[in-house]
Amino acid sequence: MGTVGLAPGLSRKLKKVLECRTDSPEVVASLNTLSTFYTQNTPHARRNLRSTIEKRSLQINLDFLRASQAAQLALDRVEDEVNSLADCCDKIAKALSSCSASTGDIINTTERLKQELEVTTQKQEIVSYFLRDYQLTPQEINALRNEELNENFFEALSHVQEIHANCKILLRTHHQRAGLELMDMMAMYQEGAYERLCRWVQAECRKLGDTDNPEVSELLKAAVRCLKERPVLFKYSAEEVANMRHNALFRRFISALTRGGPGGMPRPIEVHAHDPLRYVGDMLGWLHQALASEHELVLALLDPDALGDTGSTANRFSKNVENDSGKIEADLTFVLDRIFEGVCRPFKVRVEQVLQSQPSLIISYKLSNTLEFYSYTISDLLGRETALCNTLWALKDAAQKTFFEILKSCGEKLLRYPPLVAVDLSPPAAVREGVSLLLEIIETYKSMMIPASGKKAAFDPVISALLNPIIQMCEQAAEAHKSKGADYSSRRTRMSSDSGQLSRSAVDAILSNNYSATFSQNNEAPSQIFLINCLCAIQQPLLGHEVAAEYAKKLGTMIDNHVHVLVEKEVDTILRRCGLSMKMHHFHNLLNKDTTVGAPLAELEDTNPASLSECLKAFFGFLLGSESSLPEFEQMQVPKLRSDACIQVARSLADAYELIYNAIMDPKNCYPDPKSLARHPPDQIRTILGI
Repeated sequence: MGTVGLAPGLSRKLKKVLECRTDSPEVVASLNTLSTFYTQNTPHARRNLRSTIEKRSLQINLDFLRASQAAQLALDRVEDEVNSLADCCDKIAKALSSCSASTGDIINTTERLKQELEVTTQKQEIVSYFLRDYQLTPQEINALRNEELNENFFEALSHVQEIHANCKILLRTHHQRAGLELMDMMAMYQEGAYERLCRWVQAECRKLGDTDNPEVSELLKAAVRCLKERPVLFKYSAEEVANMRHNALFRRFISALTRGGPGGMPRPIEVHAHDPLRYVGDMLGWLHQALASEHELVLALLDPDALGDTGSTANRFSKNVENDSGKIEADLTFVLDRIFEGVCRPFKVRVEQVLQSQPSLIISYKLSNTLEFYSYTISDLLGRETALCNTLWALKDAAQKTFFEILKSCGEKLLRYPPLVAVDLSPPAAVREGVSLLLEIIETYKSMMIPASGKKAAFDPVISALLNPIIQMCEQAAEAHKSKGADYSSRRTRMSSDSGQLSRSAVDAILSNNYSATFSQNNEAPSQIFLINCLCAIQQPLLGHEVAAEYAKKLGTMIDNHVHVLVEKEVDTILRRCGLSMKMHHFHNLLNKDTTVGAPLAELEDTNPASLSECLKAFFGFLLGSESSLPEFEQMQVPKLRSDACIQVARSLADAYELIYNAIMDPKNCYPDPKSLARHPPDQIRTILGI
């Protein structure tokens, strides 16, 4: 069967209905609204659905018109009122136009007068500025000429300077005549004011001399600051201050020396004149304290800006003053030098009296250090080229000269009367006293005050001046002892030659033939030991002090040299006693390969086997004998030096024997049976000597 197709129109409608979505919010809302007035679902109702919806819409519009009728009526009334307001505005505009036309002349006149008022006001301001910058007020003129000096005077003087500076600017314009006239007028006011100010400052400065510790008023500080503009007037004022304080300080110093303070406290300085160190120290302390107070006073006068803020007017004025620190420092030095010039002579006389009273060595050294400390300290405050500082440095040199003169006199006394050498070769009492005195001076040196700008003086000259004479004294005593020993040895030699035995062995002959020379050489040993003991007694206490380190090092070198000489003399003495001393140069020449020696040593007279055998027997007998022994330097008081000296003697003897032994064993020297001649090898000798 065939399929029946739908009509195109119906098919399209059906398709549209099928594609329509009934679950959309719009469709659901429309259906809900439709359900409010569409109650029956009948064919008739469905056919009239469109007309029903249109009626419903028409009814809604009719309800809206009824509801908005009152608002429409109100808007109509508002429109009528706005129209009436527009009519009123038109009338007012016409009235204003007619008024503007009638009052135009008045407005123009008002504008012209307003512009003229502005021009006049500007001219008035210019005139007031000119009067302010180029003229003084009557009150300022009165303050400069008639009133007492006060704040108004300095304000007026500052204004005069400002006007004077402004006139210089005016001269650069075409108003030069007015500028010159104004400058002349201001110069007249200024000179009169400065002269009046200078007289007032001088009068005030005279009052400063009436009290010991015056107070500088702010007005006086401002006045001095103003006077810096006139160097000549400023110098007059500075000289007045210097003269007044000069006299006041002199009176205060004499009063402090003789009367003391108010009510006797503190006590007069001269009460302690019996104690030189305290006497001079109190005077120096008083001068240093006075210098500090006078420096503060003069600085407050001459350079008040250095001490802080001194007032509004003074600060305004100081802006016009160039701060020349070098000039201010020179003025301070000049004034302080003049103030302290008067106390130099009484202070110098009293210190010279102390130095002439022959103080002790320690006191004179402490005085020199104290004067040097205050010389540096006061030079830092006052300046080096001033009367007080020159006096202090001269007194310091005098105290130092006194100290060294005392040292020199003590040294000359020691050299003039050198002590005798003790039996035990111990240092004399003068050595111990000198070292004790030096240690006390060293402690004083360590505790001395050091100024900020200085350093401790060199201490080596003090050590040299004190110890060199002592060392020279010891050398003279040692030389005298050696000479005395030589005389004794010559007498003993003559006695021994007269009473000698007729029969002696060969070894005894060698020893006795060299006895006189040996004894004379031995006489130098006590002198050397005495010198070594003296130098050690000086060196040992100095080792713990840094200031004496260099001198202690020099003493150590001298001790080593003396020990070396002592050892050489002792070795030479032993070799002479054995008869080997005169033969050693042959062995040294052989060691140095001297080509001038042609024949073997065995063929030489000094070193032939028989002579050398007797000498070596004496040498072995000296080393191995019970009666003879090596020198032990018992009188040397430093154990370490004593031990070192003994070891050096033993080593020198061992080296000398080794040199002889090697020469004997050398076939070139042609010694027959060398082993019987030199029975002991060098190692055995070293063992015997204990090295």
